[in-house]
Formats: sequence, C-alpha cells, structure tokens
Amino acid sequence: MICLGTMNFGTATDRAAAFRLLDVFTERGGRAVDTANCYASWDGTGDESELTIGAWLRARGARDRIRLATKVGGRPVPGGALMDFEGLAPAAVRSAVEDSLRRLGTDHVDVCFAHLMDPAVPIEDTLGAFEELVEAGKVREIGLSNQDLGSLRRAGTRITWLQQRHSYLQPFPGAPFGPQQLLTPEMAAYARETGLAVQGYSPLLSGAYTRADRAFWPHYDHPGTEPRLAALRKVAGDLGVSANQVVLAWMLAGRPAVEPVIGVSSEEQLADCLGATGLVLGDEHLRCLETA
Repeated sequence: MICLGTMNFGTATDRAAAFRLLDVFTERGGRAVDTANCYASWDGTGDESELTIGAWLRARGARDRIRLATKVGGRPVPGGALMDFEGLAPAAVRSAVEDSLRRLGTDHVDVCFAHLMDPAVPIEDTLGAFEELVEAGKVREIGLSNQDLGSLRRAGTRITWLQQRHSYLQPFPGAPFGPQQLLTPEMAAYARETGLAVQGYSPLLSGAYTRADRAFWPHYDHPGTEPRLAALRKVAGDLGVSANQVVLAWMLAGRPAVEPVIGVSSEEQLADCLGATGLVLGDEHLRCLETA
C-alpha cells in the first residue's frame, strides 16, 4: 500500500487541488492518508492540512473508507524560538489530539504518531497518555516517528507503527537531518522481528530522482551514490518504468515492507507514484539494487 502524505494541503497545494488529489487517490484504491498537527506551519498556522482533510471527509462522506493518521508533538510553540515544539508531555499529547480531532471533524484517528523525540519527557509517560486516548476510543493505534532504537525498545508492544525518513539512496554516515530520524538497518531488523508496521517518508527525495530542476541534498554527495543511481536507472530502463516507481516498489518489497508516504502536488505525479503498486521487482533486479 502507498500512503498519501498531505504536508502542503491547504497551503502550497490549495484546497481545490487537494480535494482533487484525494479524490483521484481514493478512486484508484488508495485508503491511507497521513497528516500532522503542524502541517504546514512554515507557510501558515499549522492547522491547514488537517482542516483541508476534515473538509474533504465531510464533503465526500469518506471517513470510513480512509485509514487516517496524524502526528502530535512537533507543533511550534506560538512566539517560541526556532525548534521550540509543543513536545510530548502527557497533557500536551491529550490537548493536541483533541485539537486534531476537532480540525479533522472526526471522533477518532486510526493511527496517532508521536512526531518527534522529546528528551525532556520519558517515552513511558508519553505512551501512557496515548494509551488513555486509545481506551477512550479517540486513537485506534499508536505510532512513533523520528525516534531512536532505544525508544522503540522501551515502547515495546504498546506501539504498532513506526514512521521514519527512508529512501533508496543512503546519506553519508552522520548526515545531519535535524529532528528527522532515518530508518536504520537496526530499526528495520527490530521491526521485522516484532511485526511492527513501518512507513517511510520523503521516499522520492523531493523529486530529485526524476526531475532535472531538483538536486539531491548534499547529504547524498558521497562515492556510494552514483553506483546506486546507475542500478536504479538500469532497473527502470529494463522494466520501462520511472525511477520513482522503482524506488517505491523497492520499499514495498523490503523485509520488512516499508509503506511509502508520498508527497505530490499534481495528478501526474500521483499517477506515477501509484503505478508502483502493480510493479513487481524480480530477484535479479532486487539484487542489482541492493548490491550496488
């Protein structure tokens, strides 16, 4: 399955365009939608994405057809300093979820993620608040995003989802991504062993795999990048598909499978991404990609 990310819905992607993307996505069989209570605060208030999705759900009567996920903890504090977030204290979690439910116009979300690590709050306290919300029927499942392996281990079976940054290209060791955390091989192994469902965001690296007007971040400027790009181009050429589709199909074929969270701004981009759902990579092509 591919999940539709909605970071720019209601801001860079206006409401009419967002409605159309959601319509096409669900018409093509998509049912997983991802947002957060801070999207897109850098272009607006942070309410816009959830409000747009809520309006679409009401207009289409689509709530029961959507696996709806949101995230809390990463909303900027009004008037605060850069990177000053609401955090994951229990009271903040409870308040943030109530606000998200109001904006989304629903009585529950299917998955709620702790958006960022909060070193000031023990993960056990955060999860206690989430579990209260599950008991109240306001959250169905709990997830962690942008966390480290230690947090995953301490969370144990209380969580069922993990969402981390993940793509085919690998950054150089120690590349700085700020609060964003990569899906490491150790995390993938833990998820495989425990049955944790995994999502990967920013899978297409802002379009850099296929768009001449987009460059890869300096994080990927190292000797290992070109061999992987060459393998990607070979597989895409062999199969007559786009590099984006190969990246997404590679993620879906992983162990564990990683559900891509895609960000698109046009129907053409959405169609390209959804083409990956029917793409099966054979053993030879998987070896080509994984040994580059």
